[in-house]
Amino acid sequence: MFTKDILNFYNNMKDWTGNKRSIYATLGASNHVEDEREENDFYATNPIALELLLEKESFAHDIWEPAAGQKHLSNVLEEHGHNVRSSDLIIRTDGVEQLDFFDTNETWNGDIITNPPYKYAQEFVEHSMDLVNDGNKVAMFLKIQFLEGKKRRELFRKYPPKTIYVATKRLGCAKSGETFTAGAVCYAWFVWEKGFSGDPIIKWFNDYD
Repeated sequence: MFTKDILNFYNNMKDWTGNKRSIYATLGASNHVEDEREENDFYATNPIALELLLEKESFAHDIWEPAAGQKHLSNVLEEHGHNVRSSDLIIRTDGVEQLDFFDTNETWNGDIITNPPYKYAQEFVEHSMDLVNDGNKVAMFLKIQFLEGKKRRELFRKYPPKTIYVATKRLGCAKSGETFTAGAVCYAWFVWEKGFSGDPIIKWFNDYD
């Protein structure tokens, strides 16, 4: 009886527009709202998110942004004096090298910072960690739900993040790079350092009044 009541609760759950899938959308579970996703999973990162990270974390002079989109992150890094390599599978603006990130196996003598297509986020992390040298960093702007999952638990055993910066206030991504609006999804910066072993430190950012 208890199980049936729980199932009925979720089956009947609707938002104000009558969308039964709203519970999944709120949690950011993209596989339940696939028809609403941008065609190529392009969700531009609010530049403020990176500005805030740079206040708390230092990075190498040379940085690769392998899912550069319209250069929202690359522009911030360049403004801070970094030498930035911007690439993407699809060209959406000038100054971006057309490249499938997974087609390259060259060692990168610098850090990697990006907001990857979420459905390939784990692959982006693993490939980035394979490419950078010991001591270099990989920073990914991801949903907080990236912490979940048995498969990703194996990833974290092999490559434990050194620091996770959780957004205190919501920072929305812009579908197709058009408009940044704060949504229901909580994001965090996951920062890895090649060679690090131990438990990650949890910190917060975007906590200004």
